[in-house]
Amino acid sequence: MRDKLERYFIRKQRLRKKIFGTGEKPRLSVYHSLKHTYAQIINDEEGKILVAVSTLTQELRKKIKSGSNILSAQAVGELIAKKALEKGIRKVVFDRGARLYHGRVKALAEAARQGGLGF
Repeated sequence: MRDKLERYFIRKQRLRKKIFGTGEKPRLSVYHSLKHTYAQIINDEEGKILVAVSTLTQELRKKIKSGSNILSAQAVGELIAKKALEKGIRKVVFDRGARLYHGRVKALAEAARQGGLGF
C-alpha cells in the first residue's frame, strides 16, 4: 500500500496535468501547512511568479493572530486579489493542489473572488 505522501503527490500531478497558467490567464496556486497559508499567481509559460502572498507577509502578520485558520486564509485571498488587480491580472486558473476544495482552500478562493479575481 502506498504511503500518504506518495498518494498526495499522485493527486497533485493528476490535477496539474489539466491546469496550466498562461500570460492572459495565470495559475493561482494555493498551499497550506499546519501553521501558514500560501498563495501564488504563476505564469507557467515563462515560469515566473507574478504575485505571492502568505500569512508570513508583513502586511498580514500585523493583522492576524494565527496563520492556520479560515480567517487568515480569507485575509490571504483578499490581499492576493488586491495585488493581482494592481498588476492588471483579472482572470486566473485556480489550482488547489492535492487538497479538497474545503476549509482554508475554499475560504481563500471565495475571498479572492470577492476581491475581484475571476475564475
